[in-house]
Amino acid sequence: MGDSVLGLVITEELYARFPDLDESRLSPLRSGIVNMRALAAIGRELNLGSALKIGKGEAVTGGRDKNSILADAFEALVGAIYLDQGYPKTREIVLALMGASIDDAMSRGAGLDGKTALQELVAASGWLPPEYKVTESGPDHDKDFVAVAIVNGVSYKEGHGKSKREAEQVAARLALEEIALTQA
Repeated sequence: MGDSVLGLVITEELYARFPDLDESRLSPLRSGIVNMRALAAIGRELNLGSALKIGKGEAVTGGRDKNSILADAFEALVGAIYLDQGYPKTREIVLALMGASIDDAMSRGAGLDGKTALQELVAASGWLPPEYKVTESGPDHDKDFVAVAIVNGVSYKEGHGKSKREAEQVAARLALEEIALTQA
């Protein structure tokens, strides 16, 4: 339930803040705000990991600080607040906790993920599409991926992630930031 309430609060807030953005921009913006990493970060700020009842094996492997567990715990907390306090109070609390995330997501490309934002910049500049060089290491159950965005033959900073997609997104965002600095 918490994930649905959270989605409603954020969707309603985005629509109120940015009434001129169409769905093609609002949906990725919402996804950039309500994602596992962002929710886990809030879970860490609230120290939710210390309040979780987890199995011994999960505790030994760092489960109290695992993104997926912290994100789920935050969503459960939102659901509990909703059941106990109702929608208006839940909305107030969620926006207090996530207002900065909304502002940050908007400043990172008006709702565009890194690869899409880089693609739009490259297309608008008349350059060839970006390419990504990805390498992986580590055992199958704990892979690390490193991606480099290549734009017009220039390789930019490495993006790291636990999936190929995540590493490419980080690499695209880093390339976008560096290109923006050189064009300023």
